Order: sequence, then C-alpha cells, then structure tokens
Amino acid sequence: MRSSTVLALTLLGLAGPHAQETPPPAPTTDPTQVRSGAYRLDPAHGKITWSLGHLGFSTYYGQITDVAAEASLDAKAPDKSRISVTVGTPSITGLNDKLDAHLKSPDFFDTQKFPTATFVSTSVEPTSPTTARVNGELTLKGVTRPVSFDATFNQAGLHPVDKLYTVGFDGRAVIKRSEFGITAYLSMVGDEVTLRLEGEFKAVP
Repeated sequence: MRSSTVLALTLLGLAGPHAQETPPPAPTTDPTQVRSGAYRLDPAHGKITWSLGHLGFSTYYGQITDVAAEASLDAKAPDKSRISVTVGTPSITGLNDKLDAHLKSPDFFDTQKFPTATFVSTSVEPTSPTTARVNGELTLKGVTRPVSFDATFNQAGLHPVDKLYTVGFDGRAVIKRSEFGITAYLSMVGDEVTLRLEGEFKAVP
C-alpha cells in the first residue's frame, strides 16, 4: 500500500469518532422546554444593580455583589416555582470608598447589625410566555414587607464555558427605602430605589 494511502486512512481513522460526535443542543428560549427541578445561583453572575435619584441632578447607580439564591423551577406549572434569596449587605457599593462607608453605617444599611437581607417568594404569576411577577417578602434592616419583582426568562441550556445546565433571568423591582427604616436624607436623595437583577442559575445535580 502506498504511503499516501496509509496516511489518508490513518487521518480518517482519527477523524472518524470526532466526526460522529453529536453537538450539544442549542440553548432554548422556550420556557416550557426548561428542565424542572432545583437550581442554585451562580455567584459570579448574580448581582443587583441599584439606582435612585440624587438631588434631582442625576440618577446614581451602585451594586450589591454578595447574592445567594436557591430556586425550584416547574416548567409545566410556572406558578408553582419558588425562589429564596440571601444578600450580604456589606457588599453594597456605590463605587466610591467614602460613600461605601456611609452606606454601611446606621444612616443606611447598618451592615454590622444587619449583615443580611432576605427575599422569600410566596407566589409566581406568569404575565406572558417569558415573563412573570414574583411576589414575596423582603426582610431588610430588620423590617419585613411584601415586595414584587418582574422576571424575564432569557434562555436555558448547557453553558458553553462550564458545560453545566443553566437558566438565565433578568429582573426589575422598585422599593421605597423609607418603608424599611432607611430614611436618611430623604429630602435630597430619592425614596424609590430601582433594583435590576441579574441571575444565571445552575441545575443542582
């Protein structure tokens, strides 16, 4: 057998098994195709961006980066889905060292006395094929009040980096900080705080 034929057959033999591999299915944007079950928030992709009016001149933005969450998703009956969230309040930042220290003081979050805030859902109301209103109870600075947020399903599937089954959502809520006893500088800094939520949840094996 000529050497060129041997080489060709060898290359085909090496390529064969790889050529037969089935590529993973593409992520789905159809929430009815999501795997039902238990999920845990990826801490690297679970943040809250907050904003509020500042002296009438601008809208100020910051983040809360220590967010943990557990979710139970039911694709066939999304109203049965549930989520619980724990937030480490010392992680709040306004991207300014002086402001960060003030935000952690008793004037605002008093993070030494109240190092965590929690949200526990009580119901989920689908509002469209890919959106839902999530109702629950938020405990912040020792005060518990009903709060709702609007969730939008992005997509679900195997993550291209870690190869884990992942479900992605965005969310938005508006709360009044005065309702949680955070009343400092209300005449200058807005009472209504907008929360934008980012979440990539990994399926729990």
